[in-house]
Amino acid sequence: MIWEKDRGWYTTAPFSEPETFTFPDGIGDVECVNVEHEEVLLVPRWVDCNRVTFKYGLGDEFIEVLQTLHKLGLDGVETVNVRGAEVSPRDVVAACLPDPAFLGEEMTGKTCAGTWVRGTGTDGDPREVYLYHVVDTEETWATDGAQAVTWQTAINPVIALELIANGTWDGVGVLGPEAFDPVPFMDLLIDYGSPWGMTEMTPASG
Repeated sequence: MIWEKDRGWYTTAPFSEPETFTFPDGIGDVECVNVEHEEVLLVPRWVDCNRVTFKYGLGDEFIEVLQTLHKLGLDGVETVNVRGAEVSPRDVVAACLPDPAFLGEEMTGKTCAGTWVRGTGTDGDPREVYLYHVVDTEETWATDGAQAVTWQTAINPVIALELIANGTWDGVGVLGPEAFDPVPFMDLLIDYGSPWGMTEMTPASG
């Protein structure tokens, strides 16, 4: 899913538009590709922008596995009859895979989630920044028994619930974090010992 101001929302093929991005904190260069994610549906409702995409650094091997599952129809949700039992192919694949939440002891490395913004700074000059949050599996497994992706995914709704509970965030309807003041959220990330970072990047020409 991609959003453009003069076009609205449209879709591309999964894993399209590959590009290499240099991630911070020692992660380095990773090829990222288009995947569907809710940010593309939420960000342009609240942020004045020209284009919104969402990309994941999945790696060639993982992409090949997903493409093979798709070719074989094993990502289907419609049930099929297998020896008298009605089963969903996707559910069978999921049942055969290990639960990633419990793979922390076998994993090392960091995960990074961030927003790469290109536009015009308050001084009128081109500006490009990467606002990010990095989590290390060895640290999260040692402290909370969770691998980094699980931990990073969980900390966001925990903070959001705290902000809703204390009245800092308030509203009616389906509201993503883009609809609220981000500073209290970012401050709580620091308070919880998992600070965010921001890198000033050299604006691309053209």
